[in-house]
Amino acid sequence: MIDTHTHIYTEDFREDEAEVIARARLCGIEAILLPNTDVASLPDVLRMCRNYPDICRPMIGLHPTELPESGVAEALDELETQLFADDGRLPADTPFVAVGEIGMDLYWDTSREDEQRTAFVRQLEWAVRAQLPVSIHARSAHRQTLDALRPFADDLPGGVFHCFGGTADEARELLETCPRFALGIGGVLTFKKSPLPAALRVAAPLNRLVLETDAPYLAPTPYRGKRNEPSYLVQVVDHLARLYEETPEEVRRTTTATARRIFRLPAVPAEA
Repeated sequence: MIDTHTHIYTEDFREDEAEVIARARLCGIEAILLPNTDVASLPDVLRMCRNYPDICRPMIGLHPTELPESGVAEALDELETQLFADDGRLPADTPFVAVGEIGMDLYWDTSREDEQRTAFVRQLEWAVRAQLPVSIHARSAHRQTLDALRPFADDLPGGVFHCFGGTADEARELLETCPRFALGIGGVLTFKKSPLPAALRVAAPLNRLVLETDAPYLAPTPYRGKRNEPSYLVQVVDHLARLYEETPEEVRRTTTATARRIFRLPAVPAEA
């Protein structure tokens, strides 16, 4: 399994991060992808990737709800210098597997929509220039996100619509517009009243899904309300297996293959 989106580099895990990683290994997780959210969080992402280089991989981006009150362009400038070399190219030894977490979020506040769009577009331009996939956050902003993304869809090598929770029609539109993308599926799938299972069953084939936790948030049932962690992906796999009438092993195999393709991750040695 691959956890394609998790924030286990935060303070929530500082006391037991080694144990969290150990539990992830034990349940069969081969890679954990870490998106930062702002300039301040990037050092923690990179620290964790240095501490666990065989399993943790970093992304780089500016989350739409983490835009600074002022100096958004300066924050983006700083991140851009972390991603590209002095000659403007992506270094051959870059640690980054994606540009993320980026996107648009109009759930809490619509007053910064234009700033969010500008930041999103600039980071999509990075992804095209670097030929890196993207991890896209879209909350209460399906149309706005898609409108900003559409001009780049043909040039992006791939990506994930992180924490997808939309309708069947929205799933179809996203997957049709971006044929190299997948939907990121996590704990919301397991919630008792979640409409997500019905939407996925009619609109998204299993090979267009990847697993994610978004830890520490959105822990699956029966851990709902507690701190999430990568090992809880087992619960998501079991729900997907029932939903698609497949074995858990097939869900693991298919979602892992999709994640490897999108993020260009090598197979683990045992499967090589």
